[in-house]
Amino acid sequence: MDKDVLGGMDGLAEEDQMRMPAMVELLQIRDSLKFYYSLVERCFRDCVDTFRRKTLDKQEESCVRGCAEKFMKHSMRVGLRFTEINQGVATPD
Repeated sequence: MDKDVLGGMDGLAEEDQMRMPAMVELLQIRDSLKFYYSLVERCFRDCVDTFRRKTLDKQEESCVRGCAEKFMKHSMRVGLRFTEINQGVATPD
């Protein structure tokens, strides 16, 4: 675990310091799952209209692929902007 991520733990009890990396990891896993579920829900809602078959038809598959790609690009861009802002080097859009 990166020391910068866990910085400022000196005031915590040793037991709490030992548990902190596991808690951070759990939060990261939770956030990853929320991101994934949000992606699936959004693209399914936007792209799947009927339940005619077990599989997606070509139009639905194309829509889901484009939706997921757009969602991922948007999320990466938002993450970069947060990083820029936190580092104080925000660029005008």
